Amino acid sequence: MNIQDKLDLIKRNTQEILGEEELKSILSKKKKPLVYLGTAITGSPHVAYLTWALKLADFLKAGFEVKILLADLHGALDNTPWGVLEKRYSYYEKIIPLLFESLGVKNSSLKFVKGSSFQLSKDYFLDLMKLSTFVSVHDATKAASEVVKLGDNPKLSGIIYPLMQALDEEYLKVDIQYGGMDQRKIFVLASEILPKIGYSKRIHVMTPILPGLVGKKMSSSVQGGKIDLLDTPDEIRRKIKNAECEEGNPDNGLLPFMKNIIFTTKIDKKEKVNLSRPEKFGGNKAYSSYEELEKDFISKKLHPLDLKNMLAEELISILKPIEKQRKLLEKLHKDAYQ
Repeated sequence: MNIQDKLDLIKRNTQEILGEEELKSILSKKKKPLVYLGTAITGSPHVAYLTWALKLADFLKAGFEVKILLADLHGALDNTPWGVLEKRYSYYEKIIPLLFESLGVKNSSLKFVKGSSFQLSKDYFLDLMKLSTFVSVHDATKAASEVVKLGDNPKLSGIIYPLMQALDEEYLKVDIQYGGMDQRKIFVLASEILPKIGYSKRIHVMTPILPGLVGKKMSSSVQGGKIDLLDTPDEIRRKIKNAECEEGNPDNGLLPFMKNIIFTTKIDKKEKVNLSRPEKFGGNKAYSSYEELEKDFISKKLHPLDLKNMLAEELISILKPIEKQRKLLEKLHKDAYQ
């Protein structure tokens, strides 16, 4: 794979890259660059996590070393009770690798890192104190605003959160931090403040935030708007059936999921997305591209119910490795989220 092919793969389904010229340079100079994504162990993981799992799979194909930070301390800073912190970590530690398995990614090619394994060191704490002398309360609050649940009376923990996320780039020794567009303000802050204590600013790659089934960001805190990774096949069908989806109107939470998740996985496997329906409603059809499906939906050749049924079955198929581990996962989930 040449440099342009690698760049195209990394840019697939991304919304913005801060430092694209630097990315090109790294691809030409480094044999195995390093990228990481951090996930705070807060709410119960949902299907939108597939977005970043797929993007990290792209980085692997492009020759990157990939680290996934299971950020336990960040979870506590974002209001996860200390008493269940380790239990939630245990759940994430088990289900996130299965998420990659569902996409055909070998976990032996990934490195999982527990945040507290290095964030409690003396050097890390000293650097965090140094950063705090360069960042105003206003700037830290602004950076955290789209990621941390600050509320009307923000806690100091939420303000510390973005400083630690910036510092993680140095301690994980990465070239790139990857995340969703909701991370942008933290990424910008990291680029500004790390050089102030002698560390290099990193490249930041961002993918779009998938909307929820009821028109909002897919989030663990929005009931009915997200599909949990532990939802049963019947629950997945029910939730998708109840999703907001007006005939011919592309402004819904289903089409972005088809584009960024379903078609990405199918294209990589050189497969089509199949629609099964009675002849009186148009008969079966196989879609080779998302653009083809979207065109049919807007022109009302594809009914919302057909779209919902197609998405539900494709998603159920993807999540089979998680379904096979249901009994263990449900026990861990109960302990973590009771």
